Amino acid sequence: MPAILSFLPGFAAAYAILVVAAASPGPAVAMLLGIATGQGRAPALVASAGIATGSVLLNLGTLAGVGLILAQAAWAMAVLRVIGGAYLLWLAWGAFRKAMRPPSITVAPVAARGASRHFLAGFLLQVTNPKAIVFWIAIASVGATTGGGAGVIALFVAGAFAISFACHGAWALVLSSGPIRRGYAVARRWIEAGLGAFFTVAAVRLAV
Repeated sequence: MPAILSFLPGFAAAYAILVVAAASPGPAVAMLLGIATGQGRAPALVASAGIATGSVLLNLGTLAGVGLILAQAAWAMAVLRVIGGAYLLWLAWGAFRKAMRPPSITVAPVAARGASRHFLAGFLLQVTNPKAIVFWIAIASVGATTGGGAGVIALFVAGAFAISFACHGAWALVLSSGPIRRGYAVARRWIEAGLGAFFTVAAVRLAV
């Protein structure tokens, strides 16, 4: 247990970025809203599980890739931190732009289909999204599992799955309500400004 505790600060930093990034609706939320409003919240939760599973695959892939790179060149972590910091600054810029001109929350049309196809749709949406891949590289550059064994990595990945599922599932459940969606739209300017500030601070702390 003491060995695991030493990794908690890194876990907290990586998970904070993951949670805050999920606070800004994107294509996945549009798809989930389309499912929730057209076919019910249960199918939307199935799609959320598919998105979270896709996140696990990307998470494992980036962790393995970063580990391989670090095994070949110790200086690579500094490069990855710069890349991760640059991407977080890009997210900050996007959040500040949305704060200035808040976009509307769209509901993507989704055809009726079975649970397995909803899961697959969520999974494919996540693993084929280049932005999601770069995002997980930024998360890996935090070094939350550096020096840890399989147990540490498994714990980190399980936590990331739970956070991804909880965040996307919450969007599907909460924003499928019209009044709540309208209330969020009113407050979105301030929410996005807060996200931009967070990503800016996270980028600086990662790069220095």
